[in-house]
Amino acid sequence: MVTIPASKAPGSGFNSEPPDFVPLTRSQAQALAKAHPVISPWWVVLGQVGVGGLATLLAWLIFGDSVAKSVACGALAVVLPAALFARGLTSRFARANPGMAVMSFFVWELVKIVVTIGVLFAAHRLVKDLNWPAMLVGLIVTLKVYWLALAFKRKPKPV
Repeated sequence: MVTIPASKAPGSGFNSEPPDFVPLTRSQAQALAKAHPVISPWWVVLGQVGVGGLATLLAWLIFGDSVAKSVACGALAVVLPAALFARGLTSRFARANPGMAVMSFFVWELVKIVVTIGVLFAAHRLVKDLNWPAMLVGLIVTLKVYWLALAFKRKPKPV
């Protein structure tokens, strides 16, 4: 068996010399935070509610009640879990320390997946004449709001 020697190339992580690292000053960190504002998860949820409502309204106007209910179920399968996720991530408990923030992220992501599956199952059981393609359209259109939130995020302030 052959052993591959550790690379001594810069940036490989195996150098014996410590990398040049200069921590930011308080004013530099504040300027960086001001130049790159954080997108609130509630802004994304609000966008999902708006897009899901618009898709449901258009489906109702064009195709009628049955298709509109199906589109609304698809939108609800995205909005309800996203709202629970946003609530969990913005809670005081999740912001206690970095370890709790990471654990909270994974726990609420699991909750989000379980609730999504639950809403889809409930729609299948409770909505008479569920139109699956319409429900998937509502789900996909509402999911795409994540990309819209990134595209229309607040502009960075000049430093």
